[in-house]
Amino acid sequence: MTRLTGRARRLTALVGEDDTWHGRPLYTEIVHRAHEAGLAGASVFRGVEGFGASSLIHTTRLLSLSEDLPVAVVIVDTEERVRAFLPHLDELVTEGLVILDECEVIRYVGRDANPGEPDVEGKRSS
Repeated sequence: MTRLTGRARRLTALVGEDDTWHGRPLYTEIVHRAHEAGLAGASVFRGVEGFGASSLIHTTRLLSLSEDLPVAVVIVDTEERVRAFLPHLDELVTEGLVILDECEVIRYVGRDANPGEPDVEGKRSS
């Protein structure tokens, strides 16, 4: 498991929910490539409303505009590892926005490899 605490880099890729890469959702491809690259973690968040460079507002409130909602793929790791991942995004993201910002990791704990043993807070893992 990757250990990560202190200063880190957060990469946020904002793409459309309907964007694809070879028939699969673009956000899925980004997450899988981040995993293959050994990055500390990646999560996908679906937006309920937004607009981008096209200035067309997409929203869940109107059925006719509920297509291609915004999706944010958030990846956190060291600056070196995140910057090494950027060529993947250059290949994948043809429309959207990619943001890098500095962050501080306060806590990064995965599931215990030994179920049933107390974790760092004394709780038993399931």
